[in-house]
Amino acid sequence: MNTFTAMLREITFSEYLALSEEVPLIDVRSPGEYQKGHIPGATNIPLFTNDERAQVGTVYKQKSKEQAIELGYKLVTPKFEWFISESQKVAPSGTVAVHCWRGGMRSKSFAQHLSEYGFNEVYVISGGYKAFRNHAHQSFQTNAEMCILGGYTGSAKTYILRELKEMGQQVIDLEGLANHKGSAFGGIGNGGQPTIEQFENNLFWEWKDLNYGKTIWIEDESHRIGLVNIPMNFFENMRSQPVIFLDIKREERARHLVNDYARADKAALADSINRIAKRLGGLDTKLALAHLEANEFFEVAMITLKYYDKYYLRGLQNRDHDHIYPLELTTINFKQNAKQILKHYATIGKTKHKTYAV
Repeated sequence: MNTFTAMLREITFSEYLALSEEVPLIDVRSPGEYQKGHIPGATNIPLFTNDERAQVGTVYKQKSKEQAIELGYKLVTPKFEWFISESQKVAPSGTVAVHCWRGGMRSKSFAQHLSEYGFNEVYVISGGYKAFRNHAHQSFQTNAEMCILGGYTGSAKTYILRELKEMGQQVIDLEGLANHKGSAFGGIGNGGQPTIEQFENNLFWEWKDLNYGKTIWIEDESHRIGLVNIPMNFFENMRSQPVIFLDIKREERARHLVNDYARADKAALADSINRIAKRLGGLDTKLALAHLEANEFFEVAMITLKYYDKYYLRGLQNRDHDHIYPLELTTINFKQNAKQILKHYATIGKTKHKTYAV
């Protein structure tokens, strides 16, 4: 840990993690930088607006560093009182951490200003947001023990994960972090998705607190969930882990999907059907749309599940069958099913050499 003054200290991102529950964090980058990706929990108090940052960058490239600094000082001077008042809202105790992109001039000058105007302890994160991103990507290489929860669409895997978490199990809900259910229908009713960068940041923020020596439950996913991607190192680790495959009759799953989607906007449902029209085929697409128009949601679900079941099975066949453990279930009772899954998982060590055909 390096010392600037008695009140201002530079720390690594790893050191900040040990303080993060007690010390609020201020991100002084521009709003555009923050929106693209930020450390979860950080509050954006931008030193420059997006336009101002562009102006300073242009002067730096076309003229000189000195002139860019001079322009920057001119732009931020009128904001000094605002910086203090906004920072006091974030850190009323007077203890705060600050970062910019690389832990350079923006964060150090902002932190110095806070230190001079009443904040009793100000930390600057060395390496800034870039250090955080490097730390996150390195963490995804961790060799963790996982169990992948697989099964055809409509098996209520997300509900089961929530129940497992209630039962004290370690869980990562990738679809929850992505704000998307992974299919053509996955964005309905969920609002917008985070950026790819922010999805990775949010994933790390949950990942960092887990015990990698104990089982972590994760739903089986493709590399892409809607518009975001699972980090490749993390995804490759998932693909090497055992899969508990939930085998539930299509009719049961269709009824569950009706409960999930029957109140959704019909235009959005029709749009999702049309997005998979080539895979459904012309006849099934027309039938599905006709059933939708007639509010026959069960029939819509049964038609679309024919496609999704084939799609999922094709992907599953590319996995190592020695690591696939089918579990036949009779209903979509996620509380009951979660208990059966844990019992089934306990037997995996005894049967790991058995090959399953799915």
